Amino acid sequence: MQPGFGLERLARLSDEESRSITAENPDGQPGAGGRAASDLGPGRKGRPCLRDVPSGATETLAEIDGPGVIRHVWITLPDRTDAGDHALRDVVLRMYWDDEDDPSVEVPIGDFFCNGHGQRCDVNSMPVVVAPSGGFNCYWPMPFREAARVEIENQHPGPLPMFFFQIDYGLVDDLAADTAYFHAQWRRENPTTPTEDYAIVEGIEGRGHYVGTYLAWTALEDHWWGEGEVKAYVDGDEEYPTICGTGTEDYVGGAWCFDPPDGDGPKTYSTPFLGYPLFDDGTDAQGRPPRHGMYRWHVPDPVRFTEDLRVTVQQIGHDGRELFERSDDVSSVAYWYQDEPHESFPELPPRAKRRPR
Repeated sequence: MQPGFGLERLARLSDEESRSITAENPDGQPGAGGRAASDLGPGRKGRPCLRDVPSGATETLAEIDGPGVIRHVWITLPDRTDAGDHALRDVVLRMYWDDEDDPSVEVPIGDFFCNGHGQRCDVNSMPVVVAPSGGFNCYWPMPFREAARVEIENQHPGPLPMFFFQIDYGLVDDLAADTAYFHAQWRRENPTTPTEDYAIVEGIEGRGHYVGTYLAWTALEDHWWGEGEVKAYVDGDEEYPTICGTGTEDYVGGAWCFDPPDGDGPKTYSTPFLGYPLFDDGTDAQGRPPRHGMYRWHVPDPVRFTEDLRVTVQQIGHDGRELFERSDDVSSVAYWYQDEPHESFPELPPRAKRRPR
């Protein structure tokens, strides 16, 4: 398998076989795309999407025999339907590698693409891009040796009128022995417990490397909310971690409360490896608590572990005079690679417990 990111690989010839799965070619077979007929005739956009995915239904988007590597995923769906809003939190994305029983990816679909709170925002990073208006793209390489299965479950109270997707992948002769598998897990604590650090992920066992964090943070108390440090407990760390940051906005590459010198309030940004793409002060929703969305990709600086890993963030505020312990509504997605088998994920909270404030 050739390396993932990097323009240097474009000049190298390869025996990898390019394939793509969409509603127009659900099996990804050679010469089988775009055969469905529309009013314009056969092969003229006859089946561009899944339509009216029922509430409670699980739809398999892709079943692929390996070895191979998923290179790109594009998805779009309505964030609001006749049954209400929050579809981005109600639809769950799952991925399974090599016929495993437990998913290696289980995340509400919006949060997976850094659109938490059931709310769209544009993202311009290297592994995740969200383009206007709600075009969700993922470039995390996802290798598999025997098989890959990608599915969605519609837990929205009504049908999804349209669900568009494209999964681009390559079939290869083999994978290097040290190739790890992609994982992503969603968590939420609402509200967080004062003085207890929020677990972005815990219970990871095995060998691998941590590659990213997405945080969807609703500030439930007044004043600045982001003094808490992000910590990585690596390979047996107990009370104190090996890696300890200096603040939440610092972790995602910002500084000084994201607030520029003009004092007009937080300034959003989105860069290849870190960003703060969402700030919503809630005024358009009649006083809803402020929402924040931010990401940090450890692509140049993965956190490597050989035995176990736990990643946390504190909830500490500052009122302009001193620090204080606080409680907020925090959701997260942890992204990492590791060898299999992996530890089973905690049970995903039901739809009602995932709904944003």
